[in-house]
Amino acid sequence: MSFTKGKRLLVVFAGGIFGLFGAALVKLGNPPNMGVCIACFLRDIAGALGLHRAAPVQYMRPEILGLVLGAFGAALATKEFRVVGGANAFTRFILGILAMIGMLIFLGCPVRALLRLAGGDLNALLGLAGLVAGVAMGVWFLNKGFTLGRAMPQKKVNGYLFPALITIFLLLLVLQTPFLFFSKEGPGAQHAPVLISLGAGVLVGVLAQRSRLCMVGGIRDFILFRDAHLLYGFFALLGAALAANLILGSFKPGFAGQPVAHTDGLWNFLGMALAGWSVTLLGGCPLRQLVAAGEGNTDCAATVLGLLVGAALAHNLGLAASPKGVPAAGQAAVLVGLLATFFIAYFNSHALLAKSPQQGVGPDAKGS
Repeated sequence: MSFTKGKRLLVVFAGGIFGLFGAALVKLGNPPNMGVCIACFLRDIAGALGLHRAAPVQYMRPEILGLVLGAFGAALATKEFRVVGGANAFTRFILGILAMIGMLIFLGCPVRALLRLAGGDLNALLGLAGLVAGVAMGVWFLNKGFTLGRAMPQKKVNGYLFPALITIFLLLLVLQTPFLFFSKEGPGAQHAPVLISLGAGVLVGVLAQRSRLCMVGGIRDFILFRDAHLLYGFFALLGAALAANLILGSFKPGFAGQPVAHTDGLWNFLGMALAGWSVTLLGGCPLRQLVAAGEGNTDCAATVLGLLVGAALAHNLGLAASPKGVPAAGQAAVLVGLLATFFIAYFNSHALLAKSPQQGVGPDAKGS
């Protein structure tokens, strides 16, 4: 078997396992069409920590904790744990906030968009179209020289801090400490048994670390290079989840009445466009950010913190969508987010700035 074929089989296997878990965890107690959702589960963790007080969405999700620890263990075992950082961490933090706001307007991350579609939720089609449009915008700026700088090697201890924080979260969950908030109703109160969720997260983390699974990265690579390698994993995820839902009787096609979803197509599109654009500038989707943080990338750890803060802001400020629709404040936040993402992209793109000598950069700029 060739090396390239082996890598492709690995990404397909990783996506297929992810899709099966996405369907099975629903049957074991997770919210419908939300067996695994990076955005929703980070929102629940933000609630469990008291960063927001939206009572229906508070739970320390073991899937996220296991995912990071699985990636961390796999990186250590394969000598791929490399501590790097220092590439505009604060800008990444802000982009993480913007990405989360977009995803909570759609009500899901790229992974959940596929799981929603696999469950029959046709609203996900507009979200996926928005995701592709957002990634395409990000790719346009990448072609114009967009960069947030290059991460540099850091002292090794810095790379252990994020996995250590996740381990503390796990201990707080296992000990059922009074420091955490737990939903008594709503999506936060729906969860599979802790050990099963944790085990599923660990396995997904290992497979995602080894395969470099990233849906946004797959769309980006296909647009840039016509390389569908990473997309095969998400075709496998969709196919496995769809097959499992059909077998389990969980496939219910339509637009109306879908669980934890709304039917406002425009804002489904624009919310995921904001998410796709911002995470393309970040270099990977929320899944990839968690895995890379587990591998020692402190910039990605800053992005994850941005995602958590974004979830808190979305609920504290009344921005997040609900099955009733998208509030006016959420609509305004998406438009502001798109504008903010444009400015970040523009002012970090060398080719665009080179056309504006007044910016003080480019071939006509005077050096000091």
